[in-house]
Amino acid sequence: MSSNPAQLRAIYRAFLRELPSRGLQTRSPLQERIRATIASNSATSIEQAEQFLKYVKAQRMYATLLERYNPGMNMDEEERIRLTARRVGMDLPGEYQVPEKNS
Repeated sequence: MSSNPAQLRAIYRAFLRELPSRGLQTRSPLQERIRATIASNSATSIEQAEQFLKYVKAQRMYATLLERYNPGMNMDEEERIRLTARRVGMDLPGEYQVPEKNS
């Protein structure tokens, strides 16, 4: 497989789009490793990079779908119960407050 610089740049940029941004101008160790692997310019590493890129995209899509179809996954139990009750048309009653005695 012959690789040209444009193909290498496209693969590297695709990796940068898939990886979470750090907000800093410095590269993460993973970005450095990917850059070094792609820069080695061997046909095997390019094929592996493309395969790993497909894996990273699939993992991102899996996480997106998991969050979309399991919205209560990251909620605490009380919030999940409240939203489940609302889904079937009910509201949970407010918590009973014990009145303070003024003596």
